[in-house]
Amino acid sequence: MHQPRRRDRRLARRVPSEPAQRRSFRLTAVGADVVLVGYFSAKQKDFETLMASAATELGARGARVVAQIVQRRGVSDGGVQKMGLPFSSRTLLSYGKVREVSRTCDQADADAVIFVASLTERQQRTLTDILGRPAVSLSDILATD
Repeated sequence: MHQPRRRDRRLARRVPSEPAQRRSFRLTAVGADVVLVGYFSAKQKDFETLMASAATELGARGARVVAQIVQRRGVSDGGVQKMGLPFSSRTLLSYGKVREVSRTCDQADADAVIFVASLTERQQRTLTDILGRPAVSLSDILATD
């Protein structure tokens, strides 16, 4: 009897063909409509001030903030140790909040989504795919100027 062929279960090493570069979204058009999203710990009491200053910075660069959404991470049983971690390593936010951001973007016909927190490249790609518009962090936009 012949045995089925078994595949080698070792993972192949991936060698990047080019050095990885962070893609940053540039607000080139004056009057671009953006949705501003903040991710804050429940311990951070001045989140409203941070959101207002981020909206002011974007306004100074020619963007128009059409909506602001805040995800606050509350304290729960066992959650104190995880306060520094995002809800999801893929999207930073909880699944329900990502759906809320998507609905808001569609209703406001936003051009981009700007996150006050910094995003990894994976989070940027995933959120851009889910939301259907560029998702970038505020620090990337401020660094381009």
